[in-house]
Amino acid sequence: MLNKNLFIDLDDTLWDIHQNGKECLEEIYRDYGYAEFYATFDDYYNVYMPSNHYLWGLYREGKIQKDELIVERFLFPVREFGIDDPVYAKNLSDDFLERTTRKTRLIEGTMDLLEYLKPKYRMHILSNGFREVQYKKIENSGLRPYFDKIILSEDAGINKPHPDMFTFALKNTNSRRDQTLIIGDSWDADIVGAHNSRIAQIWFNPKEEKPVGFEPTYTVKSLEEIKNIL
Repeated sequence: MLNKNLFIDLDDTLWDIHQNGKECLEEIYRDYGYAEFYATFDDYYNVYMPSNHYLWGLYREGKIQKDELIVERFLFPVREFGIDDPVYAKNLSDDFLERTTRKTRLIEGTMDLLEYLKPKYRMHILSNGFREVQYKKIENSGLRPYFDKIILSEDAGINKPHPDMFTFALKNTNSRRDQTLIIGDSWDADIVGAHNSRIAQIWFNPKEEKPVGFEPTYTVKSLEEIKNIL
């Protein structure tokens, strides 16, 4: 297999969504007076995150729309305290998302890997993230010069892991399926999606989770290891 094209996930593959997002949520906790509801930020975070992961799963599967996701994830932690206003949640979401665009922490080894890959491959971002924030995050983090195209699920009208998302990406980058490889951290969205679309995968798996149903083409614990493969 001759790889000419790389599709690379953004969040938690290159851009540290866990740490960047946590910093923004801590600012929200402070600035919106949530200490009135939760004694510590960790108390709030431990309610917010499981619900957020669940909602993103529904969004990937097409079971809820973007507007429902962004409203519900901010209402869920405060609804029991009498806050159930979608307008409030939408404004809070806008504030949160804008804060994320100013965060620039990358996964360890990101820039070194991109410098290594850039002369050898055509590279494209492939992300389910929201259009209004992903471009800013990519620009502000210094990632834009490394990528030919940014392919977002909102442009395709369908989310990873749906095969149509990968077909859309191939067509819009003029890439052949058998000459393309995907790098991503999400087993369900990136690896299962690519596998079902007959595209080779590198699973960035720092937590050493177990694959389910099949073995990915490659698995790495660090971005550094990818240089031994490509």
